[in-house]
Amino acid sequence: MRKFLTALVVIPLGIFFVIFAVANRHLVTVSFDPFNSVTPTVAVTLPLFVVIIAVAILGVLAGGMASWFRQGKWRRAARQHEAEARQMRTQLADLRSQAAREQRYPALAQGGIYGSVERDKQGATL
Repeated sequence: MRKFLTALVVIPLGIFFVIFAVANRHLVTVSFDPFNSVTPTVAVTLPLFVVIIAVAILGVLAGGMASWFRQGKWRRAARQHEAEARQMRTQLADLRSQAAREQRYPALAQGGIYGSVERDKQGATL
């Protein structure tokens, strides 16, 4: 099903790019010299569809990088919360094992092997 949906999107998109490239194949000059527009020192002559598709790709990359950097604090917070949850799970497992030991040997948990120990007013063992 996933391959079918991928093909359903990729095939029309590929057809669109081919039609776009055929319709916009005339040459344009892209100049990187803002001071001399008649005979620029740095210029590239490319088909129009290459220029438009390259600019679209650069725009997608710039937008992806911007959102990646903007979401950095959320990724950092998620890592911290995951570490804290891992620590709490370990602590919970330790507490559960301790509770199971106390439940297994209640005499040890209450005061020793010989049961609860009572003391008098001076603190002596009875």
